[in-house]
Parts: sequence; C-alpha cells; structure tokens
Amino acid sequence: MTESADLLVTQIPRLRRYARALTGDASRADDLVQDCLVRALSRLKLWKPGTDMRAWLFTIMHNLFVSECRQNSKQPDIAAFTTCYVPGPYDNADTDVRLSELQSGLQQLVPEQREVLLLVSIEGLSYREVAAVLGIPGGTVMSRLHRGRQELRKQLSGKPRTASGLRSVK
Repeated sequence: MTESADLLVTQIPRLRRYARALTGDASRADDLVQDCLVRALSRLKLWKPGTDMRAWLFTIMHNLFVSECRQNSKQPDIAAFTTCYVPGPYDNADTDVRLSELQSGLQQLVPEQREVLLLVSIEGLSYREVAAVLGIPGGTVMSRLHRGRQELRKQLSGKPRTASGLRSVK
C-alpha cells in the first residue's frame, strides 16, 4: 500500500463513528463508509499531501450522505450515537440516563446544528475544517454550533433526571 492509502486506513474508525451518528443504522453506516472509501481511493490523487486527510474524507462522506438523503428523502438520525459508547468499570445507571437524555436532545436538534456539533465536539474538527467539510462559511459553523449547544443545554437542563418510561412515585 502507498503511504496515502495507509493514512486513509487509519481514519476508518472515525469514519465509522461519524457515519453511525449520521445514519442511525449500523448497516447503512457501513455502506456509507464503504462508499466513502471507494470514492476516496479512486480519487486519492486529488488529495493534497500535507493537508488534513480526515477533513477530506469527512467532506466526501458528507456529500455522499446528502446525496443519499436527497435520493431517499429521509432525514438523518442520531439513534446510534450512544451505541458508540463503551461502558467503563465505574459506570452506573445515572450515566445511562444522562446518555439517553443526551441522545434524545441531539435527536431534537435541527440536522444542520447536530451535524456541526458532532463534527466539532465528537470528531474534534476545527471550525475551519468543519466549514470545509460541509461547504459553508466559518461564521455559519460558529453560529450553528452556538445555537446547537444553546438548544441542547436548554433541553438537558429542563428535563428531570429519570429514566424514560419511569414515573416518580411520591
């Protein structure tokens, strides 16, 4: 394999995580990652060495996902977000409740805000990289991120910490 292809392979776990967050379905996510890798490998000569391959791959994935959504007329879903979480030895039920609340809050965000929030907070991309991935101005990234965080904070602070489906008994 070439050095570029080796670098591409190291990005697969991040691509899978982002694809699962976008699609909400493991099977669709795997298909999206595969399509992204096929496209990237076929156009590897277009990637400029010295630039961030991660951002380039996320751009390809984003464009493929948008095309798929247009074809299928489906809204993106974040249902698989918490499936990426691996419980540790010190976790408890309260953590599960908080993750469930976070998942619910993320699902209620406008897709544009959710996508920016995931790329910045989960994938660790810079504002400039997110702007390049999504093809939007940097100011739009910052405003969507601010509004998304604000809305998520509002949703999470207004909810009592009880597991869904349970009711309080007085």
